[in-house]
Amino acid sequence: MSSTSPNPLSSTFCGLAGWAYPHWNRVLYPAHRPGSFQPLPYLAEYFDVLEVNTSFYQPLRPEISKLWVRQIAQRPKFRFTAKLQREFTHERRLEADLIERYHEGLRPLAEAGRLACVLMQFPWSFKFTAENRKFFIELRRAFHAYPLVAEMRHDSWTCDEALGTFMDYHVGFANIDQAAGMHSMPPTQYLTSPIGYVRLHGRNPNSRWNDEARTGAKAVRGDYLYTPAELAEWKQRIQRLRSFAREVYVIFNNDAKAQSAVNALQMRGMMEPALPKAPQALYRHYRPELHAWVHGPRQQMLFAA
Repeated sequence: MSSTSPNPLSSTFCGLAGWAYPHWNRVLYPAHRPGSFQPLPYLAEYFDVLEVNTSFYQPLRPEISKLWVRQIAQRPKFRFTAKLQREFTHERRLEADLIERYHEGLRPLAEAGRLACVLMQFPWSFKFTAENRKFFIELRRAFHAYPLVAEMRHDSWTCDEALGTFMDYHVGFANIDQAAGMHSMPPTQYLTSPIGYVRLHGRNPNSRWNDEARTGAKAVRGDYLYTPAELAEWKQRIQRLRSFAREVYVIFNNDAKAQSAVNALQMRGMMEPALPKAPQALYRHYRPELHAWVHGPRQQMLFAA
């Protein structure tokens, strides 16, 4: 489903969900780092979008957002996407002071032109009903200042009426990949606004979205490395989105062992005319998986010379 006309000039951004992960040390981040090392500008050398994960748990501090803008100043294409706070999507709290605090944290990113969209991430239990449709519209109106994208995990949101609601209220549909489960959202390629959005969570069979309360479920869910064949399936869907969208954002959320970074670079290597460069530490840990899809550190030094 598409609400736009073909657009061969659309931009595609490929990156990671979050970046403040201690388990990325010595795998994605260098083992020996100077005291001035900052993860964000480091990752901006290799990826052109990062999804802000911390905004799901608490409002951003405006001074932190301003710092992020300064840290990526030399990367004009770089964008952020940000999750909407769980108080809104999960607890259904729409008090004016909560909304304003959330706005305050995002304003520096939005005013700098660095905020691509805000992601409303709903739990599997949020099914398509008249009541939930009404709340979905209330959220859209409360956060009308931003381009919005919604991630639904229950397959009831694939019906025509649900997709029509997305289109009527100009909310992008987050096309997700996940382990199969009862009434779980299947792989899709829906475009309901000018923004195409794809989130790949991994297919670890030991984790399901409808088992969110289980201890360690997120860690299990994120422990998955996509094969090139599995990525090729999504490449076809992404190319379809690119044909119609103004912008397409592809976010990898399989963060265990920095596998999201591996798969994001592989996807870039599949889709872009020039191979991307890879961080030295990551290339060292995943050389068999990466060598066909990226310029390794040695190749980068040769080209620079």
